[in-house]
Amino acid sequence: MSNPYDARYSAPGYYWGTKPSSICLRVLEMLPPDRPLTLLDIGCGEGRNAVFFARNGYRVTAFDSSAQGVTKTKDAAVAAGAQIEAFEADVNVYRPTQGYDVLFSTGVLHYVAPELRPGLLDSYRAATNPEGLNAFSVFVEKPFVAPAPDAEETAHLWTSGEILMHYCDWKVEHFEEDVFDCMSSGVPHQHAVNRIVARRVSS
Repeated sequence: MSNPYDARYSAPGYYWGTKPSSICLRVLEMLPPDRPLTLLDIGCGEGRNAVFFARNGYRVTAFDSSAQGVTKTKDAAVAAGAQIEAFEADVNVYRPTQGYDVLFSTGVLHYVAPELRPGLLDSYRAATNPEGLNAFSVFVEKPFVAPAPDAEETAHLWTSGEILMHYCDWKVEHFEEDVFDCMSSGVPHQHAVNRIVARRVSS
């Protein structure tokens, strides 16, 4: 089965643009890389966020289910003079095998079915180093926000506030709900999103 994002990422330019997500700045403020810090970008797309973190001093590992996305991530890193270890993997299958200071994802976790989310997030929490961060943006369902024109049948929007339940025992450094404009697919539309930055506090 072909990955629909391979075709999207094969087009000239960048499907999601090159500007990093706003949550990237939150991570930079809350856990600045004044020492070697490792970061895993889960579903890196074409690399806009991974490149931002690498350029700012994090040791970045990134993966995406799209081979074309991984290629563009590597190319973007080279063009920026940054180093990123990028590989192809499915968010529903891949589980971290080492600890990271930051686990990061934006606009990807809606491809994980609701019944699989607890186990997936447990693996991310377990792979977070003490005092490390989980920084996630997830698309949420709102009755007044129409489905995106490029939405996939495999997408499962989150419920507003759902992501918070998985971090009730962590320190939630930041949480917000937002509705923003998007031009992916070339058609103006909106997304509702929850953004969370949670810290694994040492006991």
